[in-house]
Amino acid sequence: MVRIDDYEFGEIEIEGKKYTDDVMIYSNRVISNWKRKEGHSLYEEDIEEILRNPPDILVIGKGTQNRLRLLPETRRALEDKGIIIEDKKTGRACKVFNDLVEEGKDVVAVLHLTC
Repeated sequence: MVRIDDYEFGEIEIEGKKYTDDVMIYSNRVISNWKRKEGHSLYEEDIEEILRNPPDILVIGKGTQNRLRLLPETRRALEDKGIIIEDKKTGRACKVFNDLVEEGKDVVAVLHLTC
């Protein structure tokens, strides 16, 4: 299971590897340089893979200042798939993700590393 080692503004360390771009984290892999349609909005098309293969829980790291907006239609699409949403500032989201992984939950994280 993938675990987050450390996070600070603009940088995250996962399983000993450092990333400086936003990431999507699955239990067995990291997708680095995760891009969205718009930098601070989360659209359905930004998480198409997650909607196709829904986890039980999606952890959303909204940045250090909560700048990443989960659009209402995206929230509905996730809820329609039965996905529990944990949206937090990124530092807190990292801890929540690690805790859920430790509990053996089916969880995916999408993390905005800056603002």
